[in-house]
Amino acid sequence: MPDPHTRGRHDSWDGVRAVVAGFGVSGFAAADNLNHIGADVIALDETITDDKAAKAELLEVLGATIRLGEGATAVLPDDVDLLVTSPGWHPSAPLLAQAAARGIPVWGEVELAWRLRDPANAAPWLAVTGTNGKTTTVQMLDAILKAAGLRSVAVGNVGLPIVEAVMDPEPYDVFAVELSSFQLHYTQSISCEAAAVLNVAEDHLDWYPSMDQYAADKGRIYHDVQRACIYNVQDPATEHLVREADVIDGARAVGFTLGMPAVGMVGLVEDILADRAFIEQRSTSAAELCTVGELASPAPHFVANALAAAALARSHGVAPAAVREGLRSFQPDGHRIATVAQSEGVTWVDDSKATNPHAAQSSLQAYDPVVWIAGGLAKGARFDGLVEAVRDRLRGVVLLGADRHLIAAALSRHAPDVPVIVVEGGETEPRRNTMDRVVAAAAGFAHRGDTVLLAPGCASMDMFANYGERGDEFAAAVRRRLANPGAQPGD
Repeated sequence: MPDPHTRGRHDSWDGVRAVVAGFGVSGFAAADNLNHIGADVIALDETITDDKAAKAELLEVLGATIRLGEGATAVLPDDVDLLVTSPGWHPSAPLLAQAAARGIPVWGEVELAWRLRDPANAAPWLAVTGTNGKTTTVQMLDAILKAAGLRSVAVGNVGLPIVEAVMDPEPYDVFAVELSSFQLHYTQSISCEAAAVLNVAEDHLDWYPSMDQYAADKGRIYHDVQRACIYNVQDPATEHLVREADVIDGARAVGFTLGMPAVGMVGLVEDILADRAFIEQRSTSAAELCTVGELASPAPHFVANALAAAALARSHGVAPAAVREGLRSFQPDGHRIATVAQSEGVTWVDDSKATNPHAAQSSLQAYDPVVWIAGGLAKGARFDGLVEAVRDRLRGVVLLGADRHLIAAALSRHAPDVPVIVVEGGETEPRRNTMDRVVAAAAGFAHRGDTVLLAPGCASMDMFANYGERGDEFAAAVRRRLANPGAQPGD
């Protein structure tokens, strides 16, 4: 049986039979590139969409085998040498469980990409994980790297599938890599030049049996780091992961903090983002990177993301001037602390991307007083700590979604004096009507000087296709409300 562990980009993959579990974005990229290098590819997926069918037709013309539809992933084919899984597939899924029982290697698309790097042009990886802030931080990092004149690209859990970027015939100088815990779970051999864990908080406990195992997968990003392990001084769990990591000799631990940076850290000196980690005179001075006022938002979690991105860039040798240029030019994607409207002294903010309690808490702590809109799919999360942390800044709360009762119960326990309106029945009525009722309720709470904040603390798929659609519906409902304040929901 051929051993895929011994094969790289320039080796022969003839005779290697590879099964790809899942035919989404990363699954297609894995199947396409395995087929390109000569492997015998079978891709399996339980769902059929027009996009998947078109991609399947393309790969079948090129010699791959694609099986889509119900039952396609029930049985692992015979004589398989390698299984490449899409992120999010649980180890208990039939294909993966059968592979483990037969001793077949199971890689993620990230592991495949690492093994297919070109030894002659192996661009370093600057990688980011964490419960929240990954995408923003990676996009900030990519902006900084581009400002330094480097050919960079954001890849992994954002942007291009990483195997596609690695196989690009025009080599990159460096990769800004976002990695989820699901992606890290199926890695074994990656060795990033530098890596950051932004935070570790409750999330995906419907997938992981414990927080310890979730955190351990986050910590895999530090394995064999070559230059710098970036950790969050305010989150001791991230420093613990650094201490537990096996790294390349000479790799440094570098903290980022919203406080005054000690030697070996980046942090804030009043309103200046300052580097005391990557300059020769760090024992006595700091290098100015930019000011908080130059960032797109002064929200604490946004500033923390900027510090982490700056630390990763500085570990790669990027000059402070390029860090400043990249951070000054960066604008976050939609649905991340995005101001929708300001009217009669009330600011309406869409942070639909806050899909777990930790993200919602970070968002809420940027505003005071605040009318909080929350709810959706909790994914096993709890809300007591969140409510305790923010109760003193809450003007009122509007709840919607399948697990709204979990947040309501936490509010009852820890913030009984905060008024709450529960919008019932949103799963069955038109989404427009639901969000109109939510916005009307929030407007009833809001006073001049308040912020109405959509920071759901939950996933969106109970009512919406994704967090983007949820944010769009919120913004549209706000605009309708402001255009016609006297209208009743559903008009």
